[in-house]
Amino acid sequence: MIAATNLSLAFTRPPSALLIDPQVRASLEEDLGRAGDITSDLTVPADKQAGAKLVARKPGRIAGLICAEAAFRLVDASVTFEAAAPDGSDVAAGALLATVSGPARSLLTAERVALNFLGPLSGTATLTAALVKAVEGTSARIVCTRKTLPGLRSLQKYAVRCGGGFNHRFGLDDAAMIKDNHIQAAGGLAPAIARLRAGLGHMVKIEVEVDRLEQLEEALVQGVDTILLDNMSLEDMRRAATLAKDKAVLEASGNVTLATARAIAETGVDYISSGAITHSAPNLDVALDF
Repeated sequence: MIAATNLSLAFTRPPSALLIDPQVRASLEEDLGRAGDITSDLTVPADKQAGAKLVARKPGRIAGLICAEAAFRLVDASVTFEAAAPDGSDVAAGALLATVSGPARSLLTAERVALNFLGPLSGTATLTAALVKAVEGTSARIVCTRKTLPGLRSLQKYAVRCGGGFNHRFGLDDAAMIKDNHIQAAGGLAPAIARLRAGLGHMVKIEVEVDRLEQLEEALVQGVDTILLDNMSLEDMRRAATLAKDKAVLEASGNVTLATARAIAETGVDYISSGAITHSAPNLDVALDF
């Protein structure tokens, strides 16, 4: 049985086809090369029709069916794709994810690219969902980072949303984040913030990364929007939560695992960011069965 989550499609907010199709198309072009699918074209009759099922070999949270569908559609517009467990669903091992039907050659040609998106993205959603569950009952939210595969950021961040997590900034242009190297290069935190405020629009927020409580206090004096606590001890995070209460949003980062997430959340931070959910999530085993 498929256990549907309470996530709505509006919450997962799938990327526009204008973003999905070029990424899937590039993967198909990489796979097809100059001569196309020589195996399928030479062994399968052109008029052969077939049906197949996308299935989960292991339990997990699904993300990337929108990419799998795009792969089949871009290879052959006549292929029919019907999702049985939409992105954002929790599934058991052996669960049916979708059915596809159409020319057998087309199904075989699109198979690997479809699975190459579906498996890793579902892995990210599954790990994200586990972290979200680990902090359940606290006020902390799980968020991703910019540690994504080049060219696939919008899809990996979509997978985080499918897992019940939230997105940090998408790039260098949608929020200002001052790190230690920025402070060094700018000649201090105060001048860095002054220059930002002189040039930023009123909708852009400022976050400062700190690794010591003294830096936190300086950031609070500057009135920044968010402060990232980088690899701080639980004790220091609790102290930071007290100091920053009603003054700034706190984000914790570093050493975030399923084993540590709950304790970090209980310090009182608002967000917990994890790079692992996009760069190190295990692939969810999925397959296409004719």
